[in-house]
Amino acid sequence: MRRIDQLLSEYGESHQNHTNKSIHWICVPLIFFSIVGLIASIPSQPVQSVLGQGNVYANWATVVLVLVTIYYVSLSIPLSIGMMLFGVACLAVANVITRLNIAPLWVVCIAIFVLAWIGQFYGHKVEGKKPSFLKDVQFLLIGPAWLMHFVYKKLGIPY
Repeated sequence: MRRIDQLLSEYGESHQNHTNKSIHWICVPLIFFSIVGLIASIPSQPVQSVLGQGNVYANWATVVLVLVTIYYVSLSIPLSIGMMLFGVACLAVANVITRLNIAPLWVVCIAIFVLAWIGQFYGHKVEGKKPSFLKDVQFLLIGPAWLMHFVYKKLGIPY
């Protein structure tokens, strides 16, 4: 069995309850986005000097997403493409929030992060099982890939 299949299977063991799965479809992408937004909020002068001043994507979140994509490539090239596209979408939404100037990006992302984790822990309470990342921290990255693999299955894309 491929490593990605083992990880997805193990992650799925603590995500059998319909309510918990539904909560994950909302909260996991929100948590992923909020982390991207929080990292994008870190001052990024060194990154901008390398990637170019004025480039809205020259920030630490881009650097971290490249590293995360490399991790996903080590598991599954097709899934890594989907996750990379989702990461780019998260960067774009973070940029829109910044441009709207309603509130600082980091404030919006902290609020999303806290609310989404409350939802996650509620879902696991309903499930009756602890979150997978408490066993192995890499499951924080497997959660989004687990959802993406369902999208791929629905579209008939092998992962």
